[in-house]
Amino acid sequence: MSEPGSAPTFPDHFNMADYFLDARVREGKGGRAAIRVGDRTWTYAEVQAMANRCGHALSDRGLDLEDRVLLLLYDGVEFAASFFGLLKAGGVFCMGNPLSTEEDFEYLLGYTRAKAVIADARTLDRLAPALAAHPRCRARFVVGEVDALPEGFERFEDALAGASDATANADTHADDVAGWLFTSGTTGKPKGAVHFHKHFPYSTERYAKQVLGLNEDDVFVAVSRLFFGYATGTNLMFPFAVGGCAVLFPDKPTPERIFEHVEAHGVTVLTNVPAMIRQMVDADDPPAMRSLRMCLSAGEALPPSLYARWQERWGHCEILDGIGSAEMFHIYITNYPGDVVPGSLGKLVPGYDARVVGAEGQDVGDGDIGRLWIRGASKALCYWRDEAKSDEVFHGPWTVSADLFRREGDYFFYAGRGDDLLKVRGMFVSPLEIEDCLCTHPAVREAAIVGVDDGTGLTVPKAFVALREGHEASDALVLELQTHAKEKLARYKFPHHVAFVDALPRNDRGKVVKRLLE
Repeated sequence: MSEPGSAPTFPDHFNMADYFLDARVREGKGGRAAIRVGDRTWTYAEVQAMANRCGHALSDRGLDLEDRVLLLLYDGVEFAASFFGLLKAGGVFCMGNPLSTEEDFEYLLGYTRAKAVIADARTLDRLAPALAAHPRCRARFVVGEVDALPEGFERFEDALAGASDATANADTHADDVAGWLFTSGTTGKPKGAVHFHKHFPYSTERYAKQVLGLNEDDVFVAVSRLFFGYATGTNLMFPFAVGGCAVLFPDKPTPERIFEHVEAHGVTVLTNVPAMIRQMVDADDPPAMRSLRMCLSAGEALPPSLYARWQERWGHCEILDGIGSAEMFHIYITNYPGDVVPGSLGKLVPGYDARVVGAEGQDVGDGDIGRLWIRGASKALCYWRDEAKSDEVFHGPWTVSADLFRREGDYFFYAGRGDDLLKVRGMFVSPLEIEDCLCTHPAVREAAIVGVDDGTGLTVPKAFVALREGHEASDALVLELQTHAKEKLARYKFPHHVAFVDALPRNDRGKVVKRLLE
């Protein structure tokens, strides 16, 4: 490893399970709390022993180097033990949502060609039928209680009980594949971005340690679930890298559950998303959350008005909004502690470079909108089994994102996605600008803008609006919202149509799925 602040380097013979887990035990931190679930605590030594047993159990059943393992687990110690265990065996992690449909499971099994699956018992009604067409998936571990195991499945605890707890990691290379991170799939089936062992520690050294300054006294909890790379980083890898403690819970995140965990465990670092931030600030009589020292936000841009409302409630705790991607593993542009610019996504994380590129491939000037190109040593190798898309996105050391930005000095401002831009009266309009404007109206809880045909073949903005409690949909409110937009934006940007909805449709990553709005 390199000195703090310098470019991270990793030896050729390198297994990221050693970096994140085994190294803590060697450092004498084996007795420290690593994971808490409810009233139960597991130390680093206990998690290591579980991971060792999981790795040996998989190897004993034929898992070999670079074989994929599909994780379909809710947040808990079993997720951590399985994640690090399969890496110890030399496997490649692929993580799916345990709430997915049978069709989704069948897609993931076929796409990953997984040799092993570790799944929650509550998935079996959908997973067992999907596995019927995938006999190559021979190791099948089930976490949790089940009355009768389907043929070919084993209880996770039984498999581990019969395996060694000796630390014997596979002899992997820093440039061996360690895991796939799936794109969010808002426009089709998720694609797997293929990452090496060194990519995850690189981002950890740069973002988690150098920017956030995480340490062994931090206690972490996340709104996002561990199968999503954002939380795999902030609520598993990052805590383990610094010797901190991750609070995990398997049930659905709600404001009440987040408040409960923050207060009960003295959480200092909260991984959040704008949709939950909105629900938290709307809550009646929330707790002070005095233990929090930072709140992270990603997934979609945080409206300045929502940041201001958070500060009114919890001014002692900054929200550090940032952007990352499956293609780069984690956050590469972020607001820094003590340097938050509301409405921006902050500055580059050290070790990353960016370009804002115009339609002709030229770098645009400050204040102009262009597509973001990002470069850093956590870039994925490719999308699995999609050469055409890989060629489109990965250009040498650069990753070409679908996100539009403008740059003002060192600070980056999100302007939406390239495929979201609307052309109204011959001029490009960012839906995000209109959405942020509508969210400053006291009646609006959240809003999304899509383009619709005005009946003459021209595109106009249409707003889908979810209202706050105490406000009702009406023609008068439509007019009020349109007037509000006209007063704050160029007049051609106002929403020509307004539809009221109970809530905006979101995917399992918390992002709004605009294709479902009609």
